Amino acid sequence: MSADHPGLGPDYAARRGALRSLLVENEVDALLVTDLVNIRYLTGFTGSNAALLVHSWDMRSAEERTVIGTDGRYLTQVAEQVPDLRAEIARATARRIVELAGEWQLGRVGYESHIATVDQHRGFVEQRTGLEFVATPGLVEQLRMVKDAYEVEQLRAACAAGDAGLATLLERGGLRAGRTERQVARDLEWAMFEHGAAAVAFETIVAAGANSAVPHHRPTDALLAVGDFVKLDFGAVVGGYHSDMTRTFVLGPPTDWHREVYALVQESQRAGREALTPGAPVADVDAAARAVIESAGHGKLFVHGLGHGVGLQIHEAPGIAKTGTGTLLSGVAVTVEPGVYFPGRGGVRIEDTLVVREGGPELLTNTSKDLTVVD
Repeated sequence: MSADHPGLGPDYAARRGALRSLLVENEVDALLVTDLVNIRYLTGFTGSNAALLVHSWDMRSAEERTVIGTDGRYLTQVAEQVPDLRAEIARATARRIVELAGEWQLGRVGYESHIATVDQHRGFVEQRTGLEFVATPGLVEQLRMVKDAYEVEQLRAACAAGDAGLATLLERGGLRAGRTERQVARDLEWAMFEHGAAAVAFETIVAAGANSAVPHHRPTDALLAVGDFVKLDFGAVVGGYHSDMTRTFVLGPPTDWHREVYALVQESQRAGREALTPGAPVADVDAAARAVIESAGHGKLFVHGLGHGVGLQIHEAPGIAKTGTGTLLSGVAVTVEPGVYFPGRGGVRIEDTLVVREGGPELLTNTSKDLTVVD
């Protein structure tokens, strides 16, 4: 199977091979992976208890000493999901993997210092295996930033479930005055399930009226009313991959204020999308969108970063913000989501999920971004 062919599953061995190149660069003989999302990325295993040792010695035989550990609950699952690796079954999974690394005298073993707790690291050292543990944060996440064709296919399907779910909500009259934010949120989530979602990507945001000025408002029993901005921020999960989209509607006839605020955010979002080019510094992408809002005198009302990476997690690298570092690579999946929030009155956010490409980003969320008035 090839990760480059969207009709087939991921090539996990190729992903581990790419990781080994990073291990050589970081001068470690193996990497102890304890983050479950990273383990899924490297092996396909989806259980709740696992550790993985990726061996970097002798590229021809490295897979022979790459081993996954889990406990007895997942004996059948690990055999089905990871048939190409040796599996160690032990309740103290990471401890058993470290024992093996010591038996093999691997020397310098990297560990995910951004994931492991102080107590976990102390436990590794106190096993007295003779290993040297080296902090190597973010190596798998570095690989995960650039999506292969299979991953983009899953993201595209997740975004399609979100698009279809929103369309179904609107067609059924689910967004209207007199309903509560919670009712709208539950109906939208169910509609995404009807269109192929395996899960919701995060807690759905439905924010009406003054609540729409709260960037991450949680739905309440507040009633939608004529004259409200209603902000919907939601996503679906398909094949483990997350979509993320925000659309803001107006209930009833819009005022000039509604139109002006919406047009401002729409222009900012367009500028952010157009700045998504391979090689662009992420801080410059944020600045392109932010400049539109600042020029209108509302810079202080854009209170968050422009966007973030998305994939097996809803928030991944890179972060697109004023303080963001690094440059965009072709194949990175990100969101672009500027917002303007008037406390006590209302706010607008417009968000898409896109993949950075040469010649312009690929848009995965296809619901119209024009101002939509719901009667």
